[in-house]
Amino acid sequence: MARVKGAMMTRKRRNKVLKLAKSYWGSKSTHFKMAKQAVKKSAVYAYVGRKHKKRDFRRLWIARISAAVKPYGINYSRFMNGLKKSGIEMNRKSLSELAIHDSAAFAALVETAKKAI
Repeated sequence: MARVKGAMMTRKRRNKVLKLAKSYWGSKSTHFKMAKQAVKKSAVYAYVGRKHKKRDFRRLWIARISAAVKPYGINYSRFMNGLKKSGIEMNRKSLSELAIHDSAAFAALVETAKKAI
């Protein structure tokens, strides 16, 4: 039986990694060994970044809601507690959007939350 060499698959695998490392600086974009390390590290950063994105947006929404309820003489935690007691289940993203775009409806929610406390 003839001996099979893996040249084609090896070249494909290397080209795939080098394509991912195309815009990297220096030898990380041309040398396979260094490119492989850099691509692996960037994949880790990307994975962590996707987790951090969720945290960051939640922090942003909470900051917006907090700033929106302050003129009504109530703080964020009391507002959320009042909403929960009154049976209104809205997520922070939609509350934030409501505070920005529809202040009248948001004011009604604040009054509802105040009465529930």
